[in-house]
This record gives sequence, structure tokens and C-alpha cells, in this order.
Amino acid sequence: MTDTSGDPGHTTPVETDEYAPVADPQLAVPMGMRIAAAWSWRLLVVLAAVAVLLWLVVQVRIIVIPIFVAILLTALLTPIITKLSKHGVPRWGGVIAALLALFVSVGLLVYLIVTQFRSGFGNLAGRAQSQLESLLGWLEGGPLHLSVDEIMTYVQSIFTSFEGNSSAIWSGALSVGSTVGQFGAGTLLTLFTLIFLLIDGKRIWYWFVGFMPKRARAAVDGAGRSGWVSVGQYVRVQILVAFVDAVGIGLGAAILQVPMAVPLAVLVFLGSFIPFLGAIVTGALASFVALAYNGPVNALIMLGVVILVNQIEGHVLQPLVMGNAVRVHPLGVVLAVSTGAFVAGIPGALFAVPLAASLNAIVNYLSEGRWRGKPDPVQAYLDHEKDETAERNRGVALARRAKRRGPLRTQPAAAGATGADSAAPPASPAPPTNAHPEARPAETKETDTE
Repeated sequence: MTDTSGDPGHTTPVETDEYAPVADPQLAVPMGMRIAAAWSWRLLVVLAAVAVLLWLVVQVRIIVIPIFVAILLTALLTPIITKLSKHGVPRWGGVIAALLALFVSVGLLVYLIVTQFRSGFGNLAGRAQSQLESLLGWLEGGPLHLSVDEIMTYVQSIFTSFEGNSSAIWSGALSVGSTVGQFGAGTLLTLFTLIFLLIDGKRIWYWFVGFMPKRARAAVDGAGRSGWVSVGQYVRVQILVAFVDAVGIGLGAAILQVPMAVPLAVLVFLGSFIPFLGAIVTGALASFVALAYNGPVNALIMLGVVILVNQIEGHVLQPLVMGNAVRVHPLGVVLAVSTGAFVAGIPGALFAVPLAASLNAIVNYLSEGRWRGKPDPVQAYLDHEKDETAERNRGVALARRAKRRGPLRTQPAAAGATGADSAAPPASPAPPTNAHPEARPAETKETDTE
């Protein structure tokens, strides 16, 4: 900087303080650092909100888990009710038919499992004890030269480790109540919620949307519907995945002549609704049955079949089929199941994929902006309900009026009428006097002319 206050032709340099305070302090921070800081505190707020939400879910887990199960069952049964409604069946009739189909299907599967295992459980226990004694004898006299005390010490350590981590293995942060009372309460809550969602799900949804601001109702309604479609696709595809697991393991058990192959396949089908983990546990039971009845070689082959089916599920069915159905990348499906199992155990693994699918659909819908310009869905629903109520009341009023009047009665014939007269057809009505001359009969026109 130069000073020209004196001679115009002479300049004197003036020293400036580079550490002088800046008028705007924000200019002293680089733009990249300011953007990073803005994103950082916003992300911290979002993570704090998610943590608080998870904490609340843990506190009311006995209520949240049955509601989630009821939502999945609603997505499964809604297409049945819709198809029956298109064929003229009332909604309450469709709901009853769907619930009966669900109860009969689950009841038959459970009955098949219980009866088959109960009939062969005594023989299974005896054979398992015999195989265990043979295994202990081989370990004691085989190349390992293990004593019975050492073997029991190893077995006891395994059971101790399992018991110490059982809570994390089975339930994690969202542990389901293990008592019979809690299980019964959860089952009743699931059934109660399912019935009301099937009967009056639309009204419940619009009641929830009504709490949103009017400007946001169209966006919330459209996003929720998109997420609901993804949940329905997930449930239907998961049934396919469970069926493939059941057929694969059941067919392998039948080829290896493992007893109780059919109930084992049914058990695999039910367990496969828990991604990855369910097929592993039920497949291990099939390997145990093979060990008890057919020996260790057959059990190892059965275990290989279980591992093969599980690999097909994990690397083909879950990532590709499930990923395409719910519009989630295969890596996203694997990460969602892994994260859900780590955070919430079995319930987390069960609900991770539908939650990820619905969240993906909701974000895509909101980012595309398809909701802009649409009317208020709550008001449209209320107007539609009002029109249906008015039409229903009008029909009821007409029915009551017709019932009050009674059936129409015919006039009795004249006293002197003969049978021929009474059988004669009624005469045509006379034309009106003010009718146009061209519209009258020919006889009338001739009389007027005369």
C-alpha cells in the first residue's frame, strides 16, 4: 500500500498489519471447512434423533414388534381381499376368508410338524444318545486320545459360552419377551392389529396423514403408498425364497433317506422368513436328525446340502431376486440384514429388508417430486366418504319407503263381468284431447271432417 498525500510524483510505502481483525469473521474460515462443519453438526443432530428413536423402540419393543408383524401379514393378505372384492364379495367377507386361509395354512403346517416329530421323537432321542456314546468312544480311543473328563470339560465350556451370549444371539437390543405371558400378549396384539388393518386400514392411514400440515399431506400420502408397495413385494418374494429353501433341504433329506423329511422341509420354510439365520438353524436340525439315524457320513453330506442351499439363498436369491423386487442393491440387502441382526438380533434381521425397501421407495418418491400439484388427499378421502354415506342413506330411505307402502294390489273385476270379458286384453288409452290432429287415429280425423 502507498501514501500519496504529499507530492503527487512521490509515493511513500505504508506498512499494513496482516494480523488486523477482519470485518467478517466468517471470511477467515475457508469455504470447505465451513461446509464440512455445517454438514457435521446436521449429521450429529440426525444421528442423535435416530438414537433417541431406537431407545424409544427398545422401551416399547413388546408393542412395536407385534405391530410390525401385523403390517407384514397385512401386506400378504391384502391382495386376497382385493381380488375377492373385484368378484363382488363384501370387504368383511374378504377379511374373514383371508384370515381363515392364514389360520388354516399355519395350523396345518404346525400340526404336521408337531405330529411327525412327536411320533418319532422317542426313537430320535434313543438314536441320538447311541450316536453320542459312539462319538465319545471314538474320541476316547481314536487318534486324539481324549478322556471323558476332557470331553465333558469342552462341552461344558461350549454351553457356558452359549449361555453367556444367548441374549445377544437370539434377541440383541430388541429382545422378545421369553415368558409365555409376553408371547401370548404379543400374539393377541398382532391379531388385533391385523384385523383392524385389514378392515379399516385406509381410514387409519388417512387419520395419520391428517396430523401432517396441509402442504405436506400429498407428499406424505404418496411416499407412504410407495413404501407400502415395496413392503408387499418383499413379503411375496420372501415366500418364494422360503419355498426354495424348503424344497432344497427337504429334497436333499429325502434323497439321503433322512427320516421326517417332510416336517423338516416345513420347518425350514417357516424358519426361512428370518433371512439367512432361519435356514441355518433349521438346516442344522436336519443334519442332527441325519446324524442320529444314518450316522456321521450321512450327516456331513446333509450338512453340505444345507450349506449349499444357504449359499444359494445368500448369494443368489436374497441379493438378486429380493434386490430386484424391492429396488435395493444386492449389497444393500446384505448390509441391511447384517446391520439389523447386529443391532436388533432376530427381529432386526426380520424387519431390516422391508424397512430398507420402504425407506428407499419413500426417498425416491420425495426426490422425484411427483407429489407436487396434487390435492389434499385427506380432504378428498373425506369427500368420498361423505358421498358414499349420502348414497347409502338414500338407498336405505328408498327401501324403507317401499316397505312402508307395501306391495301393489290389483283392482278386482266387475261383478257382472263374464269370463270372456275378464280375459279380454285391456283397451288402449284414448288419445288426449289437446293432441295434434296428425297424432290422432284415422277414425277421429274423419269424424272431425264430417
